[in-house]
Amino acid sequence: MKAFTYLFGIVHGLMAFLFACAALMLITIAARMGWVAFGGGLDRAAAQTIIEAVGLLAAAVVALQIAETIFEEEVVRSADISAPTRVRRFLSRFFVVIVVALAIEGLVATFRALHEDPAQLPYAASILIAVGTLLAAWGLFVHLNRSAEELEPEAMADAKREDQKLK
Repeated sequence: MKAFTYLFGIVHGLMAFLFACAALMLITIAARMGWVAFGGGLDRAAAQTIIEAVGLLAAAVVALQIAETIFEEEVVRSADISAPTRVRRFLSRFFVVIVVALAIEGLVATFRALHEDPAQLPYAASILIAVGTLLAAWGLFVHLNRSAEELEPEAMADAKREDQKLK
């Protein structure tokens, strides 16, 4: 069984590395887009390109945060995601990044629709409505999970001890 656990750690480490590589590639592409837009003149097309580069940077943040979370939770801590505290902390790390990235994408889609095709505005609005729904659902989850955490104070103590591995 320890061999499987070790193998899963290697696979998780590889996944974290690939997510980090994807983030670096997206950052490079966004920087190149921004540089080309800046060199091409300061007009509406350049602004649109910069806005799209910001969307790529948001995706890069998501990929980098996923890499960090996978590495910390699965490789460094070898955490067991069964206690309410660990579940809340694990999911919260993802939700923060996802909600922010989707909000940025919604804004990018809104700007693009306003300047290129106003018929696309309902789709951009649906992204922003979904962001609000995710944010509300996340808040409800945290609220409901807090009462479960109070029933298992030892899980919080275990999570805090695992945090010491990162210091």
